[in-house]
Amino acid sequence: MRALRAMDESELLDRALERAAQFLAYGTTMIEAKSGYGLDLESELKILRVIKRLGEQSPLDVVPTFLGAHEIPPEFRNDREGYLKLICERMIPAVADEGLAEFCDVFCESHVFSVDESRRVLEAGARHGLAPKIHADQLARTGGTRLACEIGAVSVDHADYADEEDIAALADGKTIATLLPGCVFHLGLTHQPPARAMIDAGAAVALATDFNPGSAPSLSIPMTLALACNNLRMTPAEALAAATINGAFAMRRADRAGSIEPGKQADLVVLALEDERLIPYHFGMRPVRMTIKNGEIV
Repeated sequence: MRALRAMDESELLDRALERAAQFLAYGTTMIEAKSGYGLDLESELKILRVIKRLGEQSPLDVVPTFLGAHEIPPEFRNDREGYLKLICERMIPAVADEGLAEFCDVFCESHVFSVDESRRVLEAGARHGLAPKIHADQLARTGGTRLACEIGAVSVDHADYADEEDIAALADGKTIATLLPGCVFHLGLTHQPPARAMIDAGAAVALATDFNPGSAPSLSIPMTLALACNNLRMTPAEALAAATINGAFAMRRADRAGSIEPGKQADLVVLALEDERLIPYHFGMRPVRMTIKNGEIV
């Protein structure tokens, strides 16, 4: 947070462009990029402006999400209500006025934002045209997954501690569970997201890297697929679908991306493997021979 606040937009953009090139090299052609590391009005807007410029200057498709409710910054540690008001009454309107985000996200966890506080933030976002997403149930069950299903959130990230009732709600609703096995791996946690139970119940599961400096500093979807198959007991076909078409649904882009169909943009990955089912068996490696974005080799 301190480093980001001190960095200007040009340096942030240079770093982002380098990472975008790495994403493409690992076969990723579209990402959701979240703010949430500035935690004040100026810095959150700065991140989102950089995300917008990244989408304009890189072949990578970039879907922007406002995550001002990621943590309570130091200057508000004794004034939670003050920070919530800042998010709802100043940050969200400013983000919407500049058209800088499509989604509004919140970290619903016992040590961050409660279910009631999360609902308040997401309702404020919805009033300004930002569709709801939520980080929930990562370290303990807080009820965030249930909140996501109740309000019709596009996706719930983590959901590691979703229980049987949460899974049933996911199966009955339209909210996608975006699982992040790289985060579990890097933090050295032992409790895995209940992917097998979710899929067997009929819930939609997506996979993502959760690429960030703290809990998942990897931008490798091939490694994510390996972790999903090994640790979450997903089949290679399930993992591949979760990282492609279901990921596109989690970004509201399934009408144009996520599968190879007439009428969709030609985002293709050529693998140096005899069979796509071998991807999980080459963990830590980059099996991508070629990435094609909108019909162009990038």
